[in-house]
Amino acid sequence: MPIHAVYPGSFDPATYGHLDIIGRASRMIGPEGRLTVAVLDNSEKMPLLSVSERTNCLRVLTKEFGNVDIASFSGLLTDFAQANGINVIIRGIRTAADFEYENTISQVYRSLYDGAETIYIPAESRFAYISSSIVKEVAMRGGAVGHMAPPAVAEILIDKYRRGN
Repeated sequence: MPIHAVYPGSFDPATYGHLDIIGRASRMIGPEGRLTVAVLDNSEKMPLLSVSERTNCLRVLTKEFGNVDIASFSGLLTDFAQANGINVIIRGIRTAADFEYENTISQVYRSLYDGAETIYIPAESRFAYISSSIVKEVAMRGGAVGHMAPPAVAEILIDKYRRGN
């Protein structure tokens, strides 16, 4: 049975760390498998980028991967996974604190949908300090983010902050 995995997140914005996890997961599941990068549409959060901006950006950034699809979802990840025949949940971890949190969340996933396994992919050390929040903070204050996020993302952030969001 081919693997159909999901890599969920807010991706507000996508960073080099996200792209590294996507690339590694894509190679891990192989050409017969599918990786769905699922952008969370959470109405309780106030994202900088709209769901459409985030999904469009990810489509451009992942076009080189033949087994990667981009989608969005709201509600429970496990409902999205079940509805789409997904059997693996990919989670990136940067720190021990991330592992503790993700381990708890994976147990919740398992209690809601025992048809999916969670796989943790540790961040490459060169990306371990990067988060979407840090990228936004640096960009908001006029700093360079080209070493943390792709040029297309940096341009979007510069434009957003110039316009005042």
